[in-house]
Amino acid sequence: KPDVLRYCLLANLPETKDSEFTWKDFQSRNNNELVAILGNFVNRALVLTQKYFDNKVPHRSTLDTIDIKAIEVLRVLPSRIAQSLEYFHFREATAGLLDLARLGNKYLADTEPWKLIKSDPVRVGTILNLALQIVANLGIVAEPFLPFSAKKINEMLNRKPETWIDAGSDVLMAEGHALGVSSLLFEKIEDGVIVQQLEKLHNKKLGIETEVYSSMPLKDEITFDDFAKLDIRVGNVLKAEKMEKSSKLLKLIVDTGVDHRTILSGIAQHYTPEEMVGKQVTLIANLKPRKMMGIESQGMILMAEDAKGKLKFLQPSDIVSPGAVVS
Repeated sequence: KPDVLRYCLLANLPETKDSEFTWKDFQSRNNNELVAILGNFVNRALVLTQKYFDNKVPHRSTLDTIDIKAIEVLRVLPSRIAQSLEYFHFREATAGLLDLARLGNKYLADTEPWKLIKSDPVRVGTILNLALQIVANLGIVAEPFLPFSAKKINEMLNRKPETWIDAGSDVLMAEGHALGVSSLLFEKIEDGVIVQQLEKLHNKKLGIETEVYSSMPLKDEITFDDFAKLDIRVGNVLKAEKMEKSSKLLKLIVDTGVDHRTILSGIAQHYTPEEMVGKQVTLIANLKPRKMMGIESQGMILMAEDAKGKLKFLQPSDIVSPGAVVS
């Protein structure tokens, strides 16, 4: 959500005192400002026009006092936002953007076009015409803060972007102009998303892998007796060397606590022989020996693959004696 992050940072930008970014503030500004105020107004204006006037800009008839007052505010707000930008008062400028959206929300709430459509459709046409003019202005003044959202507004209005010099006009949208396809401008961010981000940051501090891993499907169920047949032990790597004519295999000599055995492991592209010496590993000790490249491998080292495809060893959290049984 690049626009949401950009907006949150600008709205929080230090001007006269320090400020800090938090994920909870990010969620609050998205849900309570971008979704509830800006997105809500744009969506209502477009949906009502689609519902009542076949998705075309309706005719504007005689203006009431409430219309004239709304137009007066509309003509002033963009210049105030521009002045704030000129002096690098970005927090003040984003507040001005929201004020323009609030103007639209209040105008629709006060005029209640949904209650008048049956008794006075002409009046509703005037209301929605003016509401769409405010939406068009939002498509202009939002561009410095929310470039992707401003582009989406213009696409939903089915119009080319205007320059800032046109901002403040109440005749940007021509009567009869066909609008584009409307959709939600912003989406609510649920608590779970924020919790996930906080955990991600916490894990990053601890050096824990947080990338999403696409897990393989579970295999068929086995009985406990099947599992009990496996002799899983911890061993120490005593010696390691590369296998000739193989780019994948390392030849390991492993102390299993009961013997020293040779195990061939396909980890040569992930670990050097030098890295392996002295490492504690988990292995299946009673796997039937298998001959590879003329050498008998007497077991299997257990590994896990992380999100980047790197093989990781399955090790006890503390050092244990060779031969310790995993159960």
